[in-house]
Amino acid sequence: MTNLSEGPVLRHLGETKLELGPVGPGDGPWRQGRDDGIAWLVLDRGEASVNTVSRDVIQGLSDALDALESDMPRAVVIRSGKLAGFAAGADITGFEDMSDEGAADLLRQGHAVLDRLGALDCPTICVVHGAALGAGFEIALACDWRIAVGGASFGFPEVQLGLHPGLGGTFRLPELIDPTEAMTLMLTGKMAHTSKAKKLGIVDVVTEERHVRAAVDAAAAGEIERDGPGLKARAFGFGSARNLAARQMRSETEKKAPKDHYPAPHALIDLWQEHGDDRKAMQSAEIDSFARLLDTETSKNLRRVFFLRQGLKDDARGAAGIGHVHVIGAGAMGAEIAGWAALKGHAVTLTDVELEPLGKAIKQAKDLCSDQHLNGMETRDALDRLMPDPKGYGVSAADLVIEAGPETPDLKKKIYADITGRMKKDAILATNTSSLKLAELRDAAPDKARFAGLHFFNPVSKMQLVEVVRHDATEDRVIDRLAAFCGSLGRLPIRVTDYPGFLVNRALTPYLMEAMVLMDEGVEKEQIDAAAMAFGMPMGPVALSDQVGLDICLHVAESLKANLDKPMPEISARLRDKVDAGDIGKKTGQGFYDWSSGTPRPEAEGGPDDLTDRLILPMLDACVECLRKGVAGDADKVDGAMIFATGFPPFKGGPMHYARARGTEAIRDRLAELESRHGARFSPDPGWQDL
Repeated sequence: MTNLSEGPVLRHLGETKLELGPVGPGDGPWRQGRDDGIAWLVLDRGEASVNTVSRDVIQGLSDALDALESDMPRAVVIRSGKLAGFAAGADITGFEDMSDEGAADLLRQGHAVLDRLGALDCPTICVVHGAALGAGFEIALACDWRIAVGGASFGFPEVQLGLHPGLGGTFRLPELIDPTEAMTLMLTGKMAHTSKAKKLGIVDVVTEERHVRAAVDAAAAGEIERDGPGLKARAFGFGSARNLAARQMRSETEKKAPKDHYPAPHALIDLWQEHGDDRKAMQSAEIDSFARLLDTETSKNLRRVFFLRQGLKDDARGAAGIGHVHVIGAGAMGAEIAGWAALKGHAVTLTDVELEPLGKAIKQAKDLCSDQHLNGMETRDALDRLMPDPKGYGVSAADLVIEAGPETPDLKKKIYADITGRMKKDAILATNTSSLKLAELRDAAPDKARFAGLHFFNPVSKMQLVEVVRHDATEDRVIDRLAAFCGSLGRLPIRVTDYPGFLVNRALTPYLMEAMVLMDEGVEKEQIDAAAMAFGMPMGPVALSDQVGLDICLHVAESLKANLDKPMPEISARLRDKVDAGDIGKKTGQGFYDWSSGTPRPEAEGGPDDLTDRLILPMLDACVECLRKGVAGDADKVDGAMIFATGFPPFKGGPMHYARARGTEAIRDRLAELESRHGARFSPDPGWQDL
């Protein structure tokens, strides 16, 4: 037996002191114990830092239910033994086996276990700290009561894997809360944090850890009140009401997740529309639908993307040794980098030659804390870690100095000269340049062995990827520390070598510039953007250029054109005219589009027959070039980087995966055809023959 007073799990069981033994023979994922007639089941999967729900978890729960049904307690409490949270959803590594072994049968077995949990002749209570996601959330929903420790969150991220809930979530959540709110959570994959979860009715009690036992006793005694289904929920028992709501849901879902690309949310709407008034029918249909979706190319590719993310995360492991960060430049990028680093626990000093940007940066950091659902104390602590530093005193104490100044080599070199002799012995200097080669800057750095690139994408708070760039004299340990620093920020590092545009801008710029050439040829911007979005890009290249900033696009394009061996598209005169006029996109309200009414959503049709390939294939060709030249480690890293930095369609699995699926020979031939029509910028890279 395990005495909880000897282990960290006691921190999640408040004042309860009991001994936990294994459920069934062996060392399974569940521990159990009883105290004052209450049975406690603690989910604690081996050496993993986070619980996931796998076949052994469901089987272990079934074994525990065998014992409970033969010796019924006065209540059952389900908890996690992990500091990280309740459960992060299903174990995705087992999904391929499910497809091979008959997913529908395995799902039926899981449903039977959760049905038994829901039918126990005593109150069942799930206590959640941290995140309860996917199948973990479904275990919580099968219980009678849910108690949340402050900071808990709930969600169904299955749509991100090309699926919908598969262990009863499609009917248990709409039965519990407003069905339209339930459908919104499932269709979007968004999280319901503690206060929202309580407001929606997902959670019955929100409490602090030290009061969990009292809340459990109240639930066991039936002393917690709960509102019954509202008028709106009862109305959706009628097919006509669901039909109307389903049509509206389909319309909104199609805008963000077209059915041809993402079938799962549309399948979920179909389930609810047809079976929303019949639990048994909904349960059966959910199982069959989940099994079908599991075998779609979309789901297979989205699951691949999950593992691409894990691969990039693995590159962020290790100790960064970076506590204090000093950021030079409080412009749009520098302010966001500083605010995000402070929010993530780093001491940050922020320098700028002007005082006004420093004040704006503090306000921006406060807004960032609100966007990330930090409470008052957490916001105060984050803002306390962010210190405006107009004199730059923080340089001497910083473990990492991030230069986020304008993209002008002479100005950057002047900054480096100013901090030479002031940095700590082992401190790292990283530039956030997006277009300049590090080779142009390294000799001006205080120590070129500890000089590297740390290219964040805008906005830092939303863009997951960071390029960690080395030049030929950068120490390996510096790159390891910077990658680990990215991990501490919750960001995905891609290690790249010094090359014009690095990886992402090298691949993205031809896509953006070809759109300008097409406009010069008379193709409407709406047709160009609609074609890219029909391919699956989240935004067309013209709108994206506006969002990035036409001035930045022009600067990067000029830099690449001057430094690449391969021809780039001619830089459009209309692009230069826009920049000269100050109409540089979203940040000024006017670029190629008028942004005063929000993000444009072009829906035009038509255009040349080679429109989509002219946009997309140069992007793929640039990725092949970067692989051939060793800019990025391998094709998987390229796929991950392009998905998480540019939004390359996740359902296609990344540009290199898409190239293989379409056929590398076919793409090479198509590029050669485009070269004969439009010029040498389309010539296939030699690397295609080795891909």
